[in-house]
Amino acid sequence: MNNNYYKVSELNLTKWVNDYTEDMLSWALFKVSDSELAKDLVQDTFLVAAEKISTFKGKSSPKTWLFSILNFKIIDHYRAKKKMPFAFDGDEVISMFFNENGEWKKNKAPHEWQIDDTHLLDDKEFNEVLKLCMDLLPEKWNSCVKLKYILGKSGKQICEQMDISKNNYWQMIHRAKLSLRECIESKWYKN
Repeated sequence: MNNNYYKVSELNLTKWVNDYTEDMLSWALFKVSDSELAKDLVQDTFLVAAEKISTFKGKSSPKTWLFSILNFKIIDHYRAKKKMPFAFDGDEVISMFFNENGEWKKNKAPHEWQIDDTHLLDDKEFNEVLKLCMDLLPEKWNSCVKLKYILGKSGKQICEQMDISKNNYWQMIHRAKLSLRECIESKWYKN
């Protein structure tokens, strides 16, 4: 008896679409934080699977094979984004928060957050606001924050992965944190 999980004659791409689309969408959405892009990546995955189905040897489960294709699609997406030019006016961002002496503007200084014993990460409303604020960041800032604070990558790893200088990385992280704090305070903080 063959050790393969599936024989080529038993392959049924329609069944795979029905069985794995939801899990694949969840994974893609987690990785790219954009539901339309996640749907496109999953659709592209199934197109590739349909084209390459003859190469599937059954040495792994169909789900493993499909997720492998999806992960390559996600990597390709980020590689393409990395090559796109990025421009922003850093002076404009800094001047939003600080005066010419480098001091906080009165209406922009951070508030003291009054938080009860409930941890912020367990607060559904806070998490919704955080996600909204993250989505409002420029793409490279968003990527830096996710890589550093969610995936735990080092500054050096992030610089290499995003092909940016150390100074550019630290500027993006600093400005992203300022923007996130401003956004969170405006949408979540209540006096």
